[in-house]
Amino acid sequence: MKAGNACKTIFCLVFFMSLVLFCFAEIEKNFKSTLAGRWYPADKAELTKLLDGLYSKAEGKELKDVIALIQPHAGYQYSGRTAFCGIKSLDRTCKRIVIIGPTHYLPMSNVFSVPRYDSFETPLGKVAMDTEFIDKLLKEKSLFKDIPEALTNEHSVQIQVPLLQYDFTIKNQKSKIENPPGFPKIVFIIAGECSLETINEAGRIIKGLMDSETLLLISSDFTHYGASFGFVPFKDNIPEKLKELDTSVYDFIEKKDSGGFLKYIKDTGDTVCGNMPIATALAMLPENSKCIKLYYTTSGEISGDYRNSVSYFSIAFTGKWDGKKEAVMNDNGKKGLTDEEKSRLLVLARKSIVYYLEKGRDPTTEELGIELTAGMKEKRAAFVTLKEEGELRGCIGEIFPSQELYMSVIVHAIAAAVKDRRFEPVRKDEVDKLEIDISALTPPKEVASYKDIKIGTDGMVLKKGFRSAVFLPQVATEQGWNLETTLTHLANKAGLPSDAWKEGANYLTFQAEVFGEEEKK
Repeated sequence: MKAGNACKTIFCLVFFMSLVLFCFAEIEKNFKSTLAGRWYPADKAELTKLLDGLYSKAEGKELKDVIALIQPHAGYQYSGRTAFCGIKSLDRTCKRIVIIGPTHYLPMSNVFSVPRYDSFETPLGKVAMDTEFIDKLLKEKSLFKDIPEALTNEHSVQIQVPLLQYDFTIKNQKSKIENPPGFPKIVFIIAGECSLETINEAGRIIKGLMDSETLLLISSDFTHYGASFGFVPFKDNIPEKLKELDTSVYDFIEKKDSGGFLKYIKDTGDTVCGNMPIATALAMLPENSKCIKLYYTTSGEISGDYRNSVSYFSIAFTGKWDGKKEAVMNDNGKKGLTDEEKSRLLVLARKSIVYYLEKGRDPTTEELGIELTAGMKEKRAAFVTLKEEGELRGCIGEIFPSQELYMSVIVHAIAAAVKDRRFEPVRKDEVDKLEIDISALTPPKEVASYKDIKIGTDGMVLKKGFRSAVFLPQVATEQGWNLETTLTHLANKAGLPSDAWKEGANYLTFQAEVFGEEEKK
């Protein structure tokens, strides 16, 4: 073969192989922000100039170990300064930022959308998305789904990125820092309208993926006041009353009380658009985390027009995601509640019911004269069961811990007495006839199959599609059921066919410390 022909052959072969590799190469899936030119300038220089001014006016606080922020998501001219107060308070770099925001445009029920892209692009550049983290969430198919339409016009998560880019990238360049840290990977989670049970389960799953190099960013504005928002609870002293309303919301956040927070939103009708993401964060945060209010303002204060006003907070949480919480020990060195704590909780349940029937509101432990112990303050889920002459009279509770155990007992004792739809509300003259049982639960864990459920030991949650149901550990033994019979009844309770438990269902199990007044007599 002549040298010329050999060279041509080699060239063609190399070209062909390159073409094959190009064709099979994975094409990057990039999402270009849909907010540029609408919510903020599309021109990089113009956007940077806007952020320069806002950043210079913001004041951060010297904090240590910031693990989460609650940040506003309005137009930068209104909420940018508030947001930068939070970003300026970050004390360290991270490798990942998980941004959870509400859906404003696409109605979603009991589901969180996790858009699956390789990168996200704004006028300040392109950032990588953490596809490994995203894929782990999307494996939990009943809760997390890739719904592209949810991100298309959603500003709550998109609007956070240029602010973070400015701080992590532009600021470092201007400060001439040698070897500035790279921008963290990001994860978008868009929350639909969810039940407290769904929120707690989602929080449990996300929390399981958090580590010391991850920042949680919750995107939410607070009260939306005015006719434009359909919320006009008062018409005089608007600035003062808005602050009072927002402060009441903040108090629940400071206590990390997701159940109380959502109940307050429902009872007052307060228009906190990110109530689902906030509740998810409250269900996730470690018990040792501390809440710090960084900055508060309203668009009414900024514009001087309170006819329609939106409130903005920047709130930080400090602590450690990877800190392992030690269970409370009883007098014998074993994990669990002491006999004294069990007795106090039963008294608390009964007194709470009596107080509510007399006063029409939930009591405090101070009003009931109940002294709290460390075990009673532990964050645990609980069920309260009421029986009258041996027959069920009410049973309400939660599977996923959202509040301290004593609060769970107060709330669910009252709910079992007056809010269980299967029964008429308990009357005052019935209270003395009631027998009260409390089930203090361990955190639920997913099991691979229904075959892993232990009758008499495990409580169980069956989930299939959008339906679910729960049995406490004692249900099967009290009824004399075996595993198959129990699962058949559980499927029926969820509104599913009797054999729906056999295929395509997911299961969670938990254990419980069950104690009642009868055994204390």
